[in-house]
Amino acid sequence: VQLQASGGGLVQAGGSLRLSCAASGRTFSSYYMAWFRQGPGKEREFVAFISWSGGSITYGDSVKGRFTISRDNAKNTMYLQMNSLKPDDTAVYYCAARSGYPGTSSYNGYDYWGQGTLVTVSS
Repeated sequence: VQLQASGGGLVQAGGSLRLSCAASGRTFSSYYMAWFRQGPGKEREFVAFISWSGGSITYGDSVKGRFTISRDNAKNTMYLQMNSLKPDDTAVYYCAARSGYPGTSSYNGYDYWGQGTLVTVSS
């Protein structure tokens, strides 16, 4: 499966952005999907994952209550709605697909990656 992340940009603290991850290739609905991010000088960090049908979702502690992950299998697309953004959310955001089960917060558990989209939050 090929993944293409988009929707990043520059936003002020407290603002919102919605990221998208479009998938092509093999059946999108057969993959657990996830978002990770990597800030400047930081390690790659788990943001959220979502199960095949969207019935199971897990968030990283730093984004709980502010970010919402979702997917539309008919459109082969996953989303990340980001609200109440903080400067610490500044990072390149990557989408990833996992052919295994169950979901995981470990980036080593994902088989396919998108190219990343940059989110910059100004104070």
